[in-house]
Amino acid sequence: MRFTVLGPVRAWRADAELELGPPKQRALLALLLVRAGQPVALSEIVDVLWAQDPPSTAVNVVHRHVGSVRRLLEPGLTARAEGSRLVRSSGGYRLNADPDALDLLRFRRLSESARRTAAEGEPERGAELFAQALALWQGPTATGVPSDIQAHPVFSGVDRELLAVAKEAATTALASAVPERLPTVLQQFAAHHTLDETLQAQLIRVLATTGRRAEALEVFSSARNRLADQLGVAPGPELRAAHREVVPRSTPAPAEPVQPTPPATPPAPAVRPAQLPPDLPAFSGRHSELAGIHALLPEGSGIASPAPLVISAIDGMAGIGKTALAVHWAHRIAHRFPDGQLYANLRGFDPTGSMMSPNEALRGFLHALGIPPSRVPTGLDAKTALYRSLLAGRRMLVLLDNVVDSQHVRPLLPGSSGCLTIVTSRNQLHGLIAGEGARPLTLGPLSPAESHEALVRRLGTDRVAAEPQAVATIIRLCGRLPLALAVVAARAATRPSFPLSSVAAELHESQGNLDAFAGADPSTDARSVFSWSYRALEPEAARLFRLLALHPGPEVSTAAAASLAGLPLRVTRALLAALTRAHLLVEQDPGRYTFHDLLRAYAMELVQDHEAEEIRQDARHRMFDHYLHTARTAATRLTPHRTEPLPVSPARPDAAPEHLGGQERAAAWLSTERRVLLSVVEHARDHGFPTHAWQLAVTLELFLDRLGRWQEQTAIQRTALGAARALSDRLGQAHSHRTLGFAEGRLGRYEEAHGHLERALELFTELGERAGQARTLRALAFLANCQGRSQEALDHYRPALGHYVGLDHISGQASVLNEIGWTHILLGEYEHALARCREAVELHRRIGDASGEAAALDSVGYAYHHLGRYEHALTSYGRALAIYREISDRYLEADTLHHQGDTRLAQGDVATALTDWRRALEILQELNHPDARVLDGKLGQYRQSPHPASALSR
Repeated sequence: MRFTVLGPVRAWRADAELELGPPKQRALLALLLVRAGQPVALSEIVDVLWAQDPPSTAVNVVHRHVGSVRRLLEPGLTARAEGSRLVRSSGGYRLNADPDALDLLRFRRLSESARRTAAEGEPERGAELFAQALALWQGPTATGVPSDIQAHPVFSGVDRELLAVAKEAATTALASAVPERLPTVLQQFAAHHTLDETLQAQLIRVLATTGRRAEALEVFSSARNRLADQLGVAPGPELRAAHREVVPRSTPAPAEPVQPTPPATPPAPAVRPAQLPPDLPAFSGRHSELAGIHALLPEGSGIASPAPLVISAIDGMAGIGKTALAVHWAHRIAHRFPDGQLYANLRGFDPTGSMMSPNEALRGFLHALGIPPSRVPTGLDAKTALYRSLLAGRRMLVLLDNVVDSQHVRPLLPGSSGCLTIVTSRNQLHGLIAGEGARPLTLGPLSPAESHEALVRRLGTDRVAAEPQAVATIIRLCGRLPLALAVVAARAATRPSFPLSSVAAELHESQGNLDAFAGADPSTDARSVFSWSYRALEPEAARLFRLLALHPGPEVSTAAAASLAGLPLRVTRALLAALTRAHLLVEQDPGRYTFHDLLRAYAMELVQDHEAEEIRQDARHRMFDHYLHTARTAATRLTPHRTEPLPVSPARPDAAPEHLGGQERAAAWLSTERRVLLSVVEHARDHGFPTHAWQLAVTLELFLDRLGRWQEQTAIQRTALGAARALSDRLGQAHSHRTLGFAEGRLGRYEEAHGHLERALELFTELGERAGQARTLRALAFLANCQGRSQEALDHYRPALGHYVGLDHISGQASVLNEIGWTHILLGEYEHALARCREAVELHRRIGDASGEAAALDSVGYAYHHLGRYEHALTSYGRALAIYREISDRYLEADTLHHQGDTRLAQGDVATALTDWRRALEILQELNHPDARVLDGKLGQYRQSPHPASALSR
């Protein structure tokens, strides 16, 4: 058998090429080939083949495709035979392939041989081996599988590996002699990575070295034009330097400091985004506001104001029409901004609480402006700089909706005078008004005439004109609020045979039932407005609307709503769509819904009035089961070898916990649901489910610890401890004391931490819970190390190790050995540390615990560093980083980058050390992790010191 995956996915038996079957089956084979010789978990297969939306039959489909692939590879197999090529392994499957029979394995073997040969003093031979390896490449990895699957990191990671080797090959060749075939191979790679300036620069140098100067200059010219056309930027220093090396001496190179005079009309960007939401067809009124803001623009087709114009729309209650006005005006003036329009809802005052960060908004804008994901910078400042560069000299309109404050929006303001920025917010943005010259605008209710116009637009002139008194009553009872008018008009429009006087009468009769909206003016009572939409619902949709009030918020997913209602997902989706169409819910993000605050209050009154306490408690039970069991699944996915799942009761059969996929999906679920989960812990305690409260809090421990959310951790663990005490649940108290004690220790509150941990150890010992004793002893050892008592820490670690040995818990043993090694580092006993940490690496590797292996490798690197064996340290750090990137553990990637930077500095390589630290800092800042402050302080020493190396080593 022969296989290729570096390009089209193909397979041959002898000289006959095989038909690989349907797209999903071909994709499964591609995945197994990319991971040849390694077990691929069933959950990972599902994640790759279906991403975020696997069908309920996904596992069965995988098994069916596995059987087909087995028989394809070994035609004589019976239906249930195991075979020798595709075998079960570690809860998944492993494809056994001869290294000479798979192009990816041959590529890796040749690349490693090239690397080793060059390092041993034969760079010419090394370059030739690199060329042989790269010649195996036939295009993007796994070509021929569906594009959404091909984009998965398991395949794009191979493409990145190939690109890195191409660059390494060029570097090696330029230091010796360029193999004949290498320029052609590099040209092929460069054609697929046209915006990679490093690769383009290396190709220029390789072509010039082989006497193909004209082609080299053409590469530079093409690269320069692409950068200008697609990104609106000039070549970077690396590309310019390559050009200077190649250009004939008699031809003067472009003078870098001199910037060309910009043309009178800047060139149009390659991409003209048109992101404005649709204009509201029934928009009406706001005539004076529109006239006022329109007058701020100069006459003519363009803008000549010296600074971006910012309009702040504030001081109106929800539903007052800020966004509708901004979008309507933006559509009216869009023609004056021929280079496009950008839009982002920053969710600053959204009931979900999931505010969009400037980082996230800029990422979306850069994508809209044609920047591929691989070219988007990591840090906020770098994103802002690129964004403003792309907008410089352009005439673009930017609409930033639902901003929380001036700081929230500043990174998103263009720097070009040709751009208009419209901002909406519930607060007056005093900082923008004072600092950036923003023009404020406050919206109030519609005038009576505008309210009348709004009803005409929705119900028609004849129907409104026929009942002027009823129309006046509706306007008055709706308080002239656009949202209220829209809801009532939508209800009336669905009942065209009903006279408007009946609508007005029922609105009048229902006044005074929504106390939260009661005020001095009866016309501001909106309960009647909401009731019209509610009464039009089918019974199942009305029931779901009521039950959703029992959810703690700030937003609810489709799956959680299904559990709450005890309904299938398919039915729940349809009901949520009906509630959204009736303006009773907002789909904030795909599959995630939120109430308007006032509608939540209305739904709560309904559920209390219409559902018995037993019904409400059943719904809550299903909801709490959903979050507890899904969180437990997610925690196990993230740390499959190191989590000791709590024994919890099975979920109710009418609940629908999510199964999730691999680690990335589990982490994404926890991140998305974090605020909801914190609310659920308290909600469970307050509504008669204390067991769910403490078990969910303990389940979230490792996730919150990794994020550095220690204040949140202590808050929910105190809630958990109170819940366990109310139950007289000694196991719950033990776990809660342990997790609370560890979190208090993270915050430096050592006395409180010791009290909780000692009590936890006492309870676990009484209960005979050896795993709990081991984890508590490790936490006590951590505290001892934090307080400089490392010998005492070792006294705690030794019995912890004994417990894990007695339980045959290999990952626990490995973790304790690593922690013992770290303690020896703190004691300055680096050889002892190295021995323990190496043992940990081997144990973690034996059971396939990638995260644990990487953590131990980081410790090995740290020990080598302190022994002065810097190259060994860098090798260990490199292996740890490769694992962390593969499993997408960004926090520990940053931690290892920090350590690697320290080693670079010790070698005297200040520039590379700073690069590592900056990359680590960018990750920590994106995670909003408290460790970012420490690293920023270290970099600050460099910025302030005239002798950086000495400053940083202090």
